[in-house]
Amino acid sequence: MTDSLHAISEHSSTDLSQSAEVRSVNAFASWQTSSQVLLDLLETWAELGWIRWLDLALARFCRETCPEAPSELLLMACLASYQSSHGHVCLDLQETLEAPQLGLSPLIQASTQTLTRLPSALRTHLTLAQCLAACSKTSLLVSLGGQHTPLVLDTSNPESPLLYLRRFWEYESQLRHAIDQRLSQRLDWPEAPIKMLLSALFPSSTQSPDWQKIACLLAIRQRFAVITGGPGTGKTTTVVKLLALLQGLRRLTQQPPLRIRLAAPTGKAAARLNASIAGQVQNLNLSSLGDAETLRAQIPTQVTTLHRLLGAQRDSRFFKHNRRHPLPAEVVVVDEASMVDLEMMAHLVQALPDNAHLILLGDKDQLASVEAGAILGRLCEAAEDAHYRPDTLAWIEALTTEPLPRHFMDKAGQALHQSITMLRQSYRFGRDSGIGQLARAVNHAATPAELEALFLGQHNDLQRLTLPELQHPAFKALICDAQQGYGAYLQGLKQRPDVTADRRAWDAWAAQMLHTQSRFQLLAALRQGESGVEALNLLIEGWLESAGWIQVQGQTWYAGRPIMITRNDYRLGLMNGDLGITLEYPLQNSEGAWRTLLRVAFPSDKHPGGIHWVLPSRLPSHETVFAMTVHKSQGSEFEHTALLLPTQDNPVLTRELVYTGITRARSRFTLITTQPQLLHLAVQRRVYRNSGQLSQL
Repeated sequence: MTDSLHAISEHSSTDLSQSAEVRSVNAFASWQTSSQVLLDLLETWAELGWIRWLDLALARFCRETCPEAPSELLLMACLASYQSSHGHVCLDLQETLEAPQLGLSPLIQASTQTLTRLPSALRTHLTLAQCLAACSKTSLLVSLGGQHTPLVLDTSNPESPLLYLRRFWEYESQLRHAIDQRLSQRLDWPEAPIKMLLSALFPSSTQSPDWQKIACLLAIRQRFAVITGGPGTGKTTTVVKLLALLQGLRRLTQQPPLRIRLAAPTGKAAARLNASIAGQVQNLNLSSLGDAETLRAQIPTQVTTLHRLLGAQRDSRFFKHNRRHPLPAEVVVVDEASMVDLEMMAHLVQALPDNAHLILLGDKDQLASVEAGAILGRLCEAAEDAHYRPDTLAWIEALTTEPLPRHFMDKAGQALHQSITMLRQSYRFGRDSGIGQLARAVNHAATPAELEALFLGQHNDLQRLTLPELQHPAFKALICDAQQGYGAYLQGLKQRPDVTADRRAWDAWAAQMLHTQSRFQLLAALRQGESGVEALNLLIEGWLESAGWIQVQGQTWYAGRPIMITRNDYRLGLMNGDLGITLEYPLQNSEGAWRTLLRVAFPSDKHPGGIHWVLPSRLPSHETVFAMTVHKSQGSEFEHTALLLPTQDNPVLTRELVYTGITRARSRFTLITTQPQLLHLAVQRRVYRNSGQLSQL
């Protein structure tokens, strides 16, 4: 095969009417093309920030491992690495070749000095056949999965072959196998106890069809289930009833109770589920079942993070529980599953016993994980239309005596579809709720006029601030407000206990501060720039200090500073995503005199309702969160959420990001913009992540 980059060098023309793109090809072609020339070009891209140095390092590694590797392969390896940093688990070769800049996002307004280095200079003469031929020439680097090569080529769809980094191919293979295995394990429970338990758990269904009841039924039919739905649709209520149904069936069929574990991706999400599920278990009406308290006691209420569940090991990607040392559990429930990346999900399924149920809960429309993979979204792509087979539909109707609309039936429905339920009724946001209507409008790509009408309507829970600049007094007033802004919790700093009060009084005060702090949160799309959280946190610190709420005085640490942990610390028991507040804490010296020092208060993971006080100097990596990225807010909810859109368009501004920001609000949502049209642009932009093997389930 002729080297495509050599083909570029052969292509020359002196036609002065050529486009800038073709001129850039010729300028590049004037170099003596070789793998070294390509690596030099990739180094230029790294210097310009178009790719990461890590991406370049992989291309160099491939050349060192196989010096004769074609340049096309080095380029594709670099691009596969780059795409993994943007959430894709593989590189779609055909899609990449069709993208204007090979899927990269360089500044197209490049100077004339960089015009000849644009990715489009390579793209013009690259074909899919050339890329596949390059892969076939380098068995040391690329295989179809059988050999332990750094790259894996998936040609199951010849029109859209995929190139994987090895570890992502293995993770996806493990996850696909685990789901396939569980979908094939049909569980045949006797109908009589199912009907009896459903009657007790759903005594007076007001919805028809009752999707919560259907979710419970589908989840007991095999060992894998997904329950998805927007905020307030009753995912926690449903899973509690599901666990009661499973334990009840075990008891009625003379089997021992199941060992059940509950988990969430972050400490904040785990704490929220912990509080919610404890209340749901206590509210279960089990009086008609006999020995109700025994059954209630068999439903766990303790929720942990996935890292703690699997037994994360310090300075390692591996966990205590794995294929050789599986979790001692027959049922594992994972909440906020949209936040779980491919690597973590693969570790989880590897740690599950073969006979264990895996139940995923989450909102398919939320942002996917920061790391590679969009597992929940991929699994739930067809959830809106259900696609239940006739036998699934008949089974549901026989046990619920409720007919399902025929448009949910699909004779060609996949096995995966039979395990997924979408909850459709929101009990938090009624039809008149502005927040609920806005979330639905964003999800359905509403027109600018439709979105505008919602903000102009009579919705007390919606507010919009359109500002000429970020440092506008209206923005400052919102942030500092004692009822709707950060003043609501900062005024509690003046209500601290006396220094001589006992530990319980200080814990109670800190718990109240943490609770009050969750009343308001500013979210932003970006980390850097004028409208990024780094600049916003400095701006807000200044505003709050000038308003008299805090006393920064040039110090890093001050009373009232809210922080988020950004790296796990197993020694301290602090996990990425945990939220704390810097508060005064009493200390008595050797002479008996009292004073206060600053400590950071976190909700205790070991003692519900307790407080974990930590010295600031001992904390792992952390950041101030007066302003928090939307990504970091997942798993959290706030009474009043304000979402600040960037001052100019940015690729991260997507429908999923806006929807996630809106649905963090429980009672009130404020949209803050300097460029109102960005909302309309965002709802038209979807997040799409390449994922090969999960599409084949």
